[in-house]
Amino acid sequence: MPEKLDILQGTLDLMVLRTLSSLGEFHGYGIARRIEQLSGNSVMLNQGTIHVSLVRLERRGWIKAKWGVSENNRRARFYSITPSGRKQLTKETSEWEKMTAVVGLVLAGGKAT
Repeated sequence: MPEKLDILQGTLDLMVLRTLSSLGEFHGYGIARRIEQLSGNSVMLNQGTIHVSLVRLERRGWIKAKWGVSENNRRARFYSITPSGRKQLTKETSEWEKMTAVVGLVLAGGKAT
């Protein structure tokens, strides 16, 4: 089983936005399970952690929510990314790519790989 990774602050929001961008409308439990699946279970999310992220993103206007019924016939909030959320996703993805490139350079001792 892979080792559980600590998530850098802000990266969960980026992963949630990306997941919603790919999947379309989805409920919080499904978003968490999809992130876990894509990470090879290296990222494990409890309901409290995903809920805090969803509330934060909704307050910022990057996602919107509506009530619906899940595949198990339970009432659930379904989230979707907004146009401003798509802009934010593009911006944060670019920043993430730049940051990881810089970290990669530092770890390589300054030698471009």
